[in-house]
Parts: sequence; structure tokens; C-alpha cells
Amino acid sequence: MELPKLNFKETFDLKFRKDKDKFFIYDPARKTWLLLTPEEWVRQHWVQYFLTVEGYAASAMVAEKKLEINGLTKRIDLLITEKTLPKILVECKAPHLKLTEATFDQIARYNSVIGAEIIILSNGLQHINAKLTPAGFEFVNFEWS
Repeated sequence: MELPKLNFKETFDLKFRKDKDKFFIYDPARKTWLLLTPEEWVRQHWVQYFLTVEGYAASAMVAEKKLEINGLTKRIDLLITEKTLPKILVECKAPHLKLTEATFDQIARYNSVIGAEIIILSNGLQHINAKLTPAGFEFVNFEWS
């Protein structure tokens, strides 16, 4: 399976497995093997980033949690917590998908329920980082540690 190199400063030690004609990637946050999709490729880079670079424990990560918004069931991609409180909400898109105002609005809607301080929208190639302020979202440059 050919996947693009993503825009991360670090190189991560990702674990792969093949079963018949399908590829799987190990998710240390959920402690399970997942079908390797383009979106999962991006999510696992973020999981590794928060584990190895930022030093969060796997137990501080919540992946693919159900969320109800206006009576509709949605799923968040990745939430980083500190002392069980929401800290960083990450919305992952496949690398071939363009990040648009509509995709940013999606994570902003999710965060209206979650209440994380920071939101990150990423397709692995481009990352949009915003901090929640009393006046709304303030876009900030993404700073790699």
C-alpha cells in the first residue's frame, strides 16, 4: 500500500500488519489493530506525535468517540485530555482532501460540545491550529516541539 509522506518533523515507528490483501496499523491509544485507511494514517501520526513528542500517555487519548450534535451522532477523531479534561481536539482528514472552511466548521461544531482549548485540523500535509479565546477561535502558527 502506497501512502504519502506526511508533514511531520519526526519519523514515527508505526507498526503494520497484512492480512490477506488488507493492511492494518497498530493504534497504541486503543491498543488494537485498525484497517489502514488514509484517514487512519493521519490519525496514527498524531497519536505518535502526542505520545513521543509531547509526552502524553496513551490513557490521555480518546479516539473515535461518539458525540451527539443537534440529534445527530458524530465521531471525533482524536481528543487529548489532561486530568480527564478536554485539552486538544484533532480532526483528521485523508491527505488527498483539501482543508476548507467547511472542514474547519466541522471541528468547531464538535468543539462546541467538547470544549477543548486547542483544535487542530489536519490532512497530514497541512495543519490548521486554533486556540479558543473569549472572542472565538484565534488561528496560531503550528509550532513543532
